[in-house]
Amino acid sequence: QVQLVESGGGLVQAGGSLRLSCAASGRTFGFYAMGWFRQAPGKEREFVATISWSSSFTYYADSVKGRFTISRDNAKNTVYLQMNSLKPEDTAVYACARASSPYSSNDFDPARYNYWGQGTQVTVSS
Repeated sequence: QVQLVESGGGLVQAGGSLRLSCAASGRTFGFYAMGWFRQAPGKEREFVATISWSSSFTYYADSVKGRFTISRDNAKNTVYLQMNSLKPEDTAVYACARASSPYSSNDFDPARYNYWGQGTQVTVSS
C-alpha cells in the first residue's frame, strides 16, 4: 500500500512563497509520475502540476505557470512544489498524487492517479 504525506502548507501573505513536500512510502516511487492538485472550498479539484518519473517532463496549469515549480528526489521518495508570488486565489487544500504510469501526456487528468495524499492547507492573505 502506498502512502503519501504532504507537509509545508500554512498561512502566507500575497506575494510570499511556500514549499510543499510530499513523502511517499514504498520502493517504487521512482517508477511513476507524480502530480499536485488543489481544491478550494466550493470548487472542483484542479490540476496544478505534474512531473514524470525521471523529471524530464513537467507540465503546469496556466494559472500557476511561471510561479510554481514541481520537482522530485527519487532517492528520498519525495516530490516538491515550490510556490512563489502567491495570490489569494491560490488558497486551497493541496494534495499530491501518484500516477499509474511513469509518464503520460494526460497526466493533468486526476483519473490518471490512483494514490492520493490527505492534503495540506495553503492560505494566502491579501
